[in-house]
Amino acid sequence: MKFYTRLPQSLKPYYDQELQHYTEAYSKGHLQIAWQHLERAHIIGQRYPFAHSYVHWKMLQFGLKIKSAKEVFGQIPRLVFGGVKSFVGKVPVGNPGGANVPPLKPFPIAEDLQQLFKNAGIAS
Repeated sequence: MKFYTRLPQSLKPYYDQELQHYTEAYSKGHLQIAWQHLERAHIIGQRYPFAHSYVHWKMLQFGLKIKSAKEVFGQIPRLVFGGVKSFVGKVPVGNPGGANVPPLKPFPIAEDLQQLFKNAGIAS
């Protein structure tokens, strides 16, 4: 598998949009919607070390803000090892990144995200 270090410019607008939607939903107190945007940003960026690690950082912050010990303690190893796994091309594709799912389990990618990858010229 080919590995990448930087988020491709073709994916960056989608990744940034998910993070923006996260911020907006979180600021309005719509925590479930905010979390879903973090998961989507994770799926988009998980093959790219910085983008992957950044989403786990945001998930750790989210866990701290909602006082979820499970999320905080689940995000620490993901934050430490997620970027490394991206760098070597060993990510569980489609995994949403939260502590509520096994960290190494691949998941099906939603159709709209598959189309996003296709539009960006990236194989999902």
